[in-house]
Amino acid sequence: MNMLKIIKVTQLDYYDNIYITCSDDSIERGDYVVAETKRGLELLNVVKGTYEIPKDNIVEPDGKFVRLATEDDLIKFKANEEKAETAMDFCTNAIKDEKLDMNLVNAKFTLDMKKLIFNFTADDRVDFRSLVRILATRFKTRIELRQIGVRDEAKYLGGIGPCGRAHCCSTFLGDFVPVSIQMAKNQDLSLSPSKISGACGRLMCCLNYEDEYYEDARTKLPDVGTKVKTPAGIGRVIGINILDLAVRVKGSDDYIEEYGEEDIDKLEVVK
Repeated sequence: MNMLKIIKVTQLDYYDNIYITCSDDSIERGDYVVAETKRGLELLNVVKGTYEIPKDNIVEPDGKFVRLATEDDLIKFKANEEKAETAMDFCTNAIKDEKLDMNLVNAKFTLDMKKLIFNFTADDRVDFRSLVRILATRFKTRIELRQIGVRDEAKYLGGIGPCGRAHCCSTFLGDFVPVSIQMAKNQDLSLSPSKISGACGRLMCCLNYEDEYYEDARTKLPDVGTKVKTPAGIGRVIGINILDLAVRVKGSDDYIEEYGEEDIDKLEVVK
């Protein structure tokens, strides 16, 4: 089986874990490395040191290891961040002057400063050719403007969610997964947008985490309002507890009985 040596790293500005090829077995967690990625030459932090993986298990590495980072690389990275802030201010003003309907999210220089990347959001496609010319003239380097989604914007900016913890997308989430309103319904959550939406304005990613369990649990429980036959007689389901797999049934004499997971199979739905 063909094996590939890789390391798992995180991008310092995006908190996104990516995988790059690396034949140096001395690379360890916590090291800083310089790599050639799809964005250009980047400074990255190692999350998992060099290990082997079958080539069939990874579609395509996100970059290639160049060398261990030096103290000069770290200093240069910090200096580039300050220059990127200046570039951000200049670009924001240029967008206003050009009257472009776009919202600038951030700016980033590659480590070698051969490329300046701007990420922005917009409701529609934007003709930014004139803006690119202005930026290229000002910064004398290759300019790249990337339109991203609102979920990506939240990932870049970070923040605290309603749970009191840092946004999942800014910490451990890799790719975004589809989230639907049906997931909120499955979990009996409020359908108010303010209750189930994240900082990005879209449905919270965490609705997906337990959805499989809720879907499976619901197949084992009768719906509220269903008439069922119980050991005590005919009754109607007035409540269910999905987490405990319990059912509350109200009998014809208004007596309420609760049936736990071990007793659910004793309930028979009456057609």
